[in-house]
Order: sequence, then C-alpha cells, then structure tokens
Amino acid sequence: MRMTVPPLKARFRDRLPDFIQLMRINRPIGTLLLLWPTLWALWLAADGVPSWTNLIVFTAGVFIMRAAGCVINDFADRELDGHVKRTRERPLATGRIAPHEALILFAGLCLIAFLMVVLFTNALTLWLSFGGVALAFTYPFMKRYTNLPQIVLGAAFSWAIPMAWAAETGSVAQLAWLLYIANLVWTVAYDTLYAMVDRDDDLKIGIKSTAVLFGDNDRAAVGMLQGTTILVLALAGDQAELGTLYYLGVTAMAGFFVYQQYLIRERDRDACFHAFLNNNYAGLAVFIGLALDLALS
Repeated sequence: MRMTVPPLKARFRDRLPDFIQLMRINRPIGTLLLLWPTLWALWLAADGVPSWTNLIVFTAGVFIMRAAGCVINDFADRELDGHVKRTRERPLATGRIAPHEALILFAGLCLIAFLMVVLFTNALTLWLSFGGVALAFTYPFMKRYTNLPQIVLGAAFSWAIPMAWAAETGSVAQLAWLLYIANLVWTVAYDTLYAMVDRDDDLKIGIKSTAVLFGDNDRAAVGMLQGTTILVLALAGDQAELGTLYYLGVTAMAGFFVYQQYLIRERDRDACFHAFLNNNYAGLAVFIGLALDLALS
C-alpha cells in the first residue's frame, strides 16, 4: 500500500497553531508590556509628535522581537517546561515543534527586525540593535545560573527605549536612561509576580528566579520595586518638565500597584497571574498621561 503525503499547504495549516503558540501571538500581554515603554520613549524624544516611520517600525519591531524572545525562551526551556504545570503543553516541550525549527524561526524573526532597523533608522539605532538581540538570546539561559534572571529580562525589555530615542533624535539623552531604569525595575517587579505562579514547580526542578530568591519577603520586595518605579518616573517627569496629566498617569500606575498587592496577599497562583496581567493597564496609564500632557502643553 502506498503512503500518501499530505499536501504542503495542508501540513502548514495543521502546524500553524503550534507556531502561533510558540511565538505567543495568542497571548499579547508580553507585546503590550514591551510596547508601552517604547511609546513613552518615542513620545518624549519627539516632544509628542513621533514620526510615522518610527512609530510603525518600533510597533512592528516590538511584536517581532517579543515573538523571537518567546521562541528562544522555549528552546532554552524545552527539557524543563514539561515539568511545570503552566508550560507542559508548549509545542517544544511536547515535541510538536523540533528544536532546529525553533532556531530557524528565531533567526528569521531577528533578521526581519534587523532589516527594518537597517532600512528605516540610523546608524546609532543599528548599533544598539545588536545589544537588544544579545539580551533577548541571553535571558532564557540565566535562570540556570542566577536567582536574578528578571534583571536580564528587564534589560532586554527596556532596550527599545534607547533605540527609539536614537531613532528619533540621533543620540540617547540622560532622560532616556532614566526611563530605561524605571522600566527595568518595573519589569523585575511584574516578572516576579509571574515567577510566583511557577515557584512551587521551579523549586522542584531547580529553576532560579527572584520569586525563589525573595521567598516569604516577595510581597515586600515587589512593593519596593514598584515604589522605585514610581519614584524614577517622577524624576523623569521633573527632568522633562512634564505637567499634571503626566503625574496623574503615574499616580494611576501607583494605584494599579496597590491593587496588585491586594491580589497577591494570599500568594494564590491565579491571583498572582492576574496581578501580572494588570501591569498592562499600569503601562497604558503612564502613556495616556504622557501623551495628553505633551499634546496639551
């Protein structure tokens, strides 16, 4: 009996959901958490009127590089994800996608993002992009060697800030680095919430994280990180001579942080995950306040 091979189109259609899951296209929270600080930088660097080219390039770039980060993260964790309740059905963990396919996809996504930078931005932005790729590739492996992988993630998630600033102005001002610090600290805070969801499983298999490091002091540590985020954003607003609407946005972010502390009071897995997701609104609030303040000033 002859075996029939499914048409290429049919095989692609059958496997498409697995690649969508691998790139987390169906879960946009990470893209949004990358997008808001990128827009903060674009709006501040351009005094409220960023170029359409940079807006399109960096919005698309955020989507592409977040997808690439998810792919390389799952590649690094392919032997571990099967032991964690939340990740055991990921395509690499189950074998539905082969490791070499993930590496090809990662390289392809990085190449697309790189070409966008080459074609539509300037030399400084291009040089900075190499740092972004290095951070995206490095982060997933850090959880094996340090209890502070969230700091590397924060550096990676914040790297679009100096890149966006460079694309708009041709240089990276001190104000951009203040935003960078604020976002790095904020990322450590919300990714600790995320890590609290998996902490029990991570302890069993030896995965390191700030949630493991902080232990019973996790809520206090997250609170200190959140407070530092608000303080640095206030300093950035003072340096940029922003007004009331911006500070209302920062105050709204602080309100969301208080709500997140309420959610994690019992350290319930689902509640910690809900608190992590809530950070989307915190970042959006700052962007709305900043954009309105610049538009009406």
